Amino acid sequence: MEKRVINPWQWQDQRSYAQAVEVKQPESILYCSGQAAISTDGISSNSDMKTQLLQALENLETVIHTAGYSCSGIVRLNIYTTATAELWECFDIFREWIARHGVQQALTLLEVKSLFETLKVELEATVVKT
Repeated sequence: MEKRVINPWQWQDQRSYAQAVEVKQPESILYCSGQAAISTDGISSNSDMKTQLLQALENLETVIHTAGYSCSGIVRLNIYTTATAELWECFDIFREWIARHGVQQALTLLEVKSLFETLKVELEATVVKT
């Protein structure tokens, strides 16, 4: 497999994403449903944004590892949030997670009217086998 990050500019580096990611001949591809702050027994969190973001990242990591993939293989990540301003306040958590796992991904961030039940943030990923 060959993975190439395309960044015609440098400003996106400070925001922890790539403008595009090309993957040639991946061994396999994993499409992850949106992962949010839902406990192992299926209960949606009503905690603050920081706590929910941490749980969503943990859940995403669990799904990826359970499937036999690595977080460094994330090539596309969509973030859905009900409150962009609240998410920015704890975005350093996301950036540290990205750096820790060596992720280079195309990214879209969308503010939505609502998510399931009491959820504030949801992460949807596409992962390739590296």
